[in-house]
Amino acid sequence: MLDVHRLRLLRELDRRGTLAAVAQALNYSPSAISQQLSLLETETGATLLERVGRGVRLTGQARILVRHAEAILERMELAEAELAASMTEVTGALRVASFQSVLLALVPAALSRLAAEHPGLRVEFTQAEAGSAFAGLLARDFDVVLGEDYPGLSEPRLPGVDEEDLLHDEMRVAVPTSGPWHCARLADLAGAPFVFDPDDVTPGRWARQVCRGAGFEPDVRFRSGDLLLQLRLVETGHAVAFVPDLLWTDRAPGDLELHPLPGRPRRRLYTGVRSGSAGQPAIRAFRAALHRKVQE
Repeated sequence: MLDVHRLRLLRELDRRGTLAAVAQALNYSPSAISQQLSLLETETGATLLERVGRGVRLTGQARILVRHAEAILERMELAEAELAASMTEVTGALRVASFQSVLLALVPAALSRLAAEHPGLRVEFTQAEAGSAFAGLLARDFDVVLGEDYPGLSEPRLPGVDEEDLLHDEMRVAVPTSGPWHCARLADLAGAPFVFDPDDVTPGRWARQVCRGAGFEPDVRFRSGDLLLQLRLVETGHAVAFVPDLLWTDRAPGDLELHPLPGRPRRRLYTGVRSGSAGQPAIRAFRAALHRKVQE
């Protein structure tokens, strides 16, 4: 019978690319990983790894095992979720990855609710962009990921991920309360300095696309995914930004004005978990806490 732990190591090698990366992620030594995969070769009677330079590459037989390992690990998660659901107390650790606006607006209240209702549950947060966060979810570095889709730039749904919508969040243009960029129409801001996310992430690409749709190429003088910095640059008159309504949960805008963007675009916010773990009580409790905050 094949060893499930060794199958998981092979799957991790397929995802992470090198023995060193697998060892670092799982707190093993590279030699221990190599030894376990050699034992898996003995169990299967097949060559699973080929030497390529100083690294290794999975063979065709190894990729067959990886496909089956995905299904096996998902079934194991389903069994664990069903067993946990049969118990009355929500305990354990939940690892969550999220982007900044949700961390600022929804997470503190959700944590307070969870602490009151499930004191035995430990929740750990990592701020991360969607691409790396979902890679971490599938690699089992995270249990829940907060994702976002922007109009016209929706990402295809990942196989093995269970998505649940959280809310649709309107995006607006934030401008200073005085000075040359105190304008309500995006088209009138063609010469303004903008602060956007970097153009290699979805929010940054979307923001530039909106400006081009309004007839101009934006002058992006500041590149940062830090929403608090973006707001400060607007408040001090140095830039214009696109910001989500979610930021104003439980607080009012500071020294800036908000105006609708053309078409009143909304981003979709959602939670993503591995399909096999969606029934885990800790995940269900976390999702419920977020939804209750949104509905307040």
